[in-house]
Amino acid sequence: MPELNGNSLDILEENVKNLRQLFPEVECDGKIDFDMLRQILGEYVDDDKERYNFKWNGKGKALRFSQTPSTGTLRPCKEESKDWDDTQNLYIEGDNLEVLKILQKSYHGKIKMIYIDPPYNTGKDFVYPDNYHDSIENYKAITGQTDEEGNRISTNTEASGRFHTDWLNMMYPRLRLARNLLTNDGVIFISIDDNEVDNLKKICDETFGEDNFIARLSIIVKTEGRQYGSFAKTHEYSLVYSKSSLSVQLNEIKIVNGEFKYRDKKGGFNTIGLRNRAVRIFNSTNRPNLRYPFYVDIENKDEYGFSKVSTIPHQNWKEVWASVVDGLESVWRWGKETAEKNKDELVALQGNDGEIRIFKKDRDLTTLPKTVWFEKEFNSIVGTREVATIVGEGLFDFPKPLFLLKQMMEIATNKDSIILDFFSGSATTAHAVMQLNAEDGGNRRFICVQLPEPTTEDSEAFKAGYKNICEIGKERIRRAGEKIKNEIESGNEQLKFDEEPKTVPDIGFKVFKLDSSNLKKWNPDFDNIERTLDDMINNYVPDRTEEDVVYEFMLKMGLDLSYPVDVTEIDGKKVYSIGFGALMMCLDDNITVSVAEGMVKMYKELAPETWKVIFKDEGFVDDCTKTNIKLTLIQAGLEEDAFTTV
Repeated sequence: MPELNGNSLDILEENVKNLRQLFPEVECDGKIDFDMLRQILGEYVDDDKERYNFKWNGKGKALRFSQTPSTGTLRPCKEESKDWDDTQNLYIEGDNLEVLKILQKSYHGKIKMIYIDPPYNTGKDFVYPDNYHDSIENYKAITGQTDEEGNRISTNTEASGRFHTDWLNMMYPRLRLARNLLTNDGVIFISIDDNEVDNLKKICDETFGEDNFIARLSIIVKTEGRQYGSFAKTHEYSLVYSKSSLSVQLNEIKIVNGEFKYRDKKGGFNTIGLRNRAVRIFNSTNRPNLRYPFYVDIENKDEYGFSKVSTIPHQNWKEVWASVVDGLESVWRWGKETAEKNKDELVALQGNDGEIRIFKKDRDLTTLPKTVWFEKEFNSIVGTREVATIVGEGLFDFPKPLFLLKQMMEIATNKDSIILDFFSGSATTAHAVMQLNAEDGGNRRFICVQLPEPTTEDSEAFKAGYKNICEIGKERIRRAGEKIKNEIESGNEQLKFDEEPKTVPDIGFKVFKLDSSNLKKWNPDFDNIERTLDDMINNYVPDRTEEDVVYEFMLKMGLDLSYPVDVTEIDGKKVYSIGFGALMMCLDDNITVSVAEGMVKMYKELAPETWKVIFKDEGFVDDCTKTNIKLTLIQAGLEEDAFTTV
């Protein structure tokens, strides 16, 4: 019978397990035989001591720290949330390093896009120290939740002697953890300026892989330039990386006030080449199903010079293959079956060089995004005005504008994507998700993470009643959501008879706050063994609710925090059903077999794809009842290792 521990996903253990699965022969007496691994990898092993490597003081410790499981949890805070029962959006207050660790089980490989706007390390930014001994207590100290002892938030000045080192040690473990959360076709955008862009590029090359670098965007944020130094600085950057260059497919962006070049009976269209231009990534070697011939009616052309195409041979039609580039046989974007099914959306055109090329009709006014973004909507003053309009003047310095985040989302997400921002700041990302959903009918979800940095008493934010940055972000989401809702409802009232009304998107959010575990046995006090032994019996931390414990178990079991939590009563005992029966939980005392029988009935009614059950270890009437309950559930279809006690 498995027993939960208080740790988040053990990433080091997962890495070793994956290595054993790939190369089982390297395991020897429970350890990894690196000599054998070197032999297997052969010429891919670099033994040159003078090889290129990016090092700094503390890198090894930061790497190990990113692999150390967290014993913390996220406690639900309904009173600060909006539409708790219906929303799928999350706002998490806490140290983002600990939060990223805690999210590993529930969101591993599920995040389509990450956007972060981390400290730029200008000499005035907050860069707080990570405490490798006790991260949760360190978090409470730096956010003023404990007494004055402990680490404090401080500015990272160039006079510190560890200026770049401190920043790298903060960013490196967070990026490593963030990569795990991305889907295989996921993308991360990181805003930065000249101070650390080169160092950021190096650690991203190492973390995500040089082959997964997509672009360095230059974004004009102040056309007249910021007036300091020898040059007026007009731009910032955004580094863009994918989880896997073999999987990623980015979207084109809409052309404002664009026009179609061609028309047919369906309407206007432009053309996009059907040959996949990423030949080094997509070619006949690794995509053989995309390498096949088209047949072109080259003798007959329409008014634009286009010829009909088919994947089926026709008499007198010319055979056309995707061209060979740099010795590689390139492939089409579509498979053969898709191409034949949609052949009316394909045309061929013979160029002045005599080569025949295949195009697909593009009925959206879109274009490839460029690496320089200069529209006035990207100006930093726009972001400042947006925050001022919603929550008040002078509360936040240089927040990112909505248009910037919306364009990134249009490029990197689909309508059902999850977007993560773990340097949330003024919550522009959350606002942009809601706004884009309102415009295109999407169901994107956001997860925002922000350290509750205290506001200073002389700041406009403090005077306006905001004690920390999170309070500003949450209030912006509330007000922005209501503004979006009112605009949609107002527009729906003025619709013409044949126009479809717009749907109000999810404008709510669940608030969770980082804290130590709710179970005493997962917070042992090794200086007081007697109390620790007592905690094994009286297991809950004082002032923690049963709902706190339920959400902690959801995280430990790898369930999405947005899953619905239903409560029912079986034979006088409270039973929680999470995710429509995927997890059932009873934490009461004096549990009898009748509770298990009620769970079986729920399981048959709900029919979840997976089924797990948790009981309090000391909650059974006796050991015999515990055994009978387990047998009752297993006979109903529960896997033996899905029966857990805590």
